[in-house]
Amino acid sequence: MTFDALGDLNWLAVIVSGVIYAALGALWYGPLFGKAWMAAVGMEPPAAGMQPSSAIYAVPLVAYLVAAVAMGLLARATASDTITEGIVLGLVVGIGISTMIWLATAPFQPGRPQPWTLFALNSAYHLIGLLITAVIVSAWV
Repeated sequence: MTFDALGDLNWLAVIVSGVIYAALGALWYGPLFGKAWMAAVGMEPPAAGMQPSSAIYAVPLVAYLVAAVAMGLLARATASDTITEGIVLGLVVGIGISTMIWLATAPFQPGRPQPWTLFALNSAYHLIGLLITAVIVSAWV
């Protein structure tokens, strides 16, 4: 694999999958599991009317776009170009790398009130996000 493969990426697929990954995060850590996540990290809900900095959304979006580029490169390197192959690629990366990183760090979170809940929430989110990303960049050729 070389970085020459960047020219072969479907950049629209990369951008769309990165934006979907970020949108999933807004739902996941907002209305779906926001309260459970805040309890797991020991965070108090923001006071009414308080708005977080826009960086709280911009930084993850950039990260998800970079992840989508990396997934696109992996899809090209593994010749994953169908939905089924995208699912396999997403599961391999999501479980084999992302979930295992969260699992390896969970025991070392003694300052967190609920480290295993945090592991479950974060690893499930990234598994689903990476799975969606892999399917989009693989199948949208």
